[in-house]
Amino acid sequence: MRPEFSVIFLTTLIGAGQGLLLALVATQIGALFDLLPAQDGRSFYATGSLVALVATGLGLVASFFHLGRPERGWRAIARWRTSWLSREVIVLPAFMAAVFAYGLAHWAGWRPAVATLPGGGVVDATLVIGVAASVLAFALYVCTAMIYACLPFLREWHSPLTVLNFVLLGSASGFTLAATFAGVAAPPLARPFGTWALVLLGLALVSRGASLVRNARLKARSTIQTAIGIKHPRIVQISPGFESGSFNTREFFHGRTRAALRSVKWGFLVAVFVIPALLLAAALWTSLPGLLPAAFAMQYAGLLAERWFFFAEANHPQNLYYQAIG
Repeated sequence: MRPEFSVIFLTTLIGAGQGLLLALVATQIGALFDLLPAQDGRSFYATGSLVALVATGLGLVASFFHLGRPERGWRAIARWRTSWLSREVIVLPAFMAAVFAYGLAHWAGWRPAVATLPGGGVVDATLVIGVAASVLAFALYVCTAMIYACLPFLREWHSPLTVLNFVLLGSASGFTLAATFAGVAAPPLARPFGTWALVLLGLALVSRGASLVRNARLKARSTIQTAIGIKHPRIVQISPGFESGSFNTREFFHGRTRAALRSVKWGFLVAVFVIPALLLAAALWTSLPGLLPAAFAMQYAGLLAERWFFFAEANHPQNLYYQAIG
């Protein structure tokens, strides 16, 4: 498939925003049980929510560049019963509204008690909003991933690993962003966020590596012979049937060589996993400034390459014919 940079920015930006929100809510839950230090509502939770909202909003803006008629984009919600894209279109603004409400409640200090735990901890309204936003974050991960995983004819995507990769890579980038944010707004939290980012990065490496191994072993179900119903062992395409390109030749094949794909694959493995892991580990053991921002910047650049490879790796069945001139 031909990668669309608008969709690449959409999925990577909202993934980081979702992961950052999960980190904020996890901090509030940890503070409730005295596992993490309590943080100020305005300087930490409200500001962190703003960062998550900006990242998600930028992803939403990027998505409009993928639409032929952006003014009709709202019509995508009409097929919510059967379309994962429609569900994403519904869940994304709902998630953004929940993040906004979470940050606003902390900024305004609106924290009425909702329940009291046996240990004396008080569950307030901000935590309830945060948990609701977290549920929407996971729902958004699933909706976004299922847009691709639900397509049986694109076998590279049609796997539970696609959903798992979207969740783990988004969460890992979000916690790396949270560690970077905490380095400025709440230094005591930089270490736990960095530790969780490393854990999530390790899990994401296992998951993404499994998908790469799986896809490399896929065998085509169709051949030129089965596609046109001729069993001759050697069939050669000598004409595309027309002189100029078409929608088929532009949209369903990226036009890059196998060598280029291999370079991108190894490049994103290093940029997403190896270098950020080294930078995060160094940040955990030293107090050198700039390591956490560098880790997030490198990881995000790698995620752009990873998502490009995700789209380019998918081989549409129509390429049995059109790839010859792709």
